[in-house]
Amino acid sequence: GEYNLTTCGHIICTSLIPSLGFISRNKTFFKDHDFGEIPQKFIQRIGALTSGELVSGFTRVIEKWQDIFENSNEYISGILVEEPLEVIEPLIKKAKKGVKVNSIFSESAIIPKRRTEILQKLVVEKLIQEGVIERKMKKDVKVVVVLNEKEACVNFPTKKGEPDISKMFYSTDPLFHEWCLDYFRYWWYDSEYFQESKLKK
Repeated sequence: GEYNLTTCGHIICTSLIPSLGFISRNKTFFKDHDFGEIPQKFIQRIGALTSGELVSGFTRVIEKWQDIFENSNEYISGILVEEPLEVIEPLIKKAKKGVKVNSIFSESAIIPKRRTEILQKLVVEKLIQEGVIERKMKKDVKVVVVLNEKEACVNFPTKKGEPDISKMFYSTDPLFHEWCLDYFRYWWYDSEYFQESKLKK
């Protein structure tokens, strides 16, 4: 008298429905955004992002990044197309407390004009030499992720192929976090050595 899902039904419920639900629930967002350079294997897992809360507005996005930094105890990882002035000091403050910081910068990343001055003031070179801060570089970044050991967020580009850090999805859900962490690691091992001279000031 009991009924069970078939294997096909189980796959549909655990894989296809979450993916369709994520796209359907955020159809307004995806009218002018897409998945950029995301490899197919991550698109196939896009349902893992279904718990993501859409955060809109540059100020709110930066505040959420600051919260992620503040809440970190083990590590902070990020793929970046911009490094706003407001996030540099909170990030370095955590690094000085022993939180591991790994960053992948786009070669076309936009950085503050005072960046060099700030990094010197905060003695960042010492943290780099100690291995607390590690940086790499990727030629063309479209998708941004920022995460700590408990929280994660992802920003998708516009359909014109331009990075957009004014809107992002955020969650503390383990599946969401795992997707972002796997995506970061995928590009970390495929990125080049960091070169400060390539950054746009």
